[in-house]
Amino acid sequence: MPEKKKIRIRQFKSASGHPRDQHETVRALGIRRLNQVVEHDDTPQIRGMAFKVRHLVEVVGD
Repeated sequence: MPEKKKIRIRQFKSASGHPRDQHETVRALGIRRLNQVVEHDDTPQIRGMAFKVRHLVEVVGD
């Protein structure tokens, strides 16, 4: 069975001062502090969340 592809997301800018829904999206991704890297399955839902806060996070690695 093929292994599920993973995506690694790192927060590089604070969500403070941005709209509440963006702050909640960052928290929903599991990010609790700056420069923290979290790993998720590469799904359209996770990609959409990362896209919504693309000015605060970046996709790292492959």
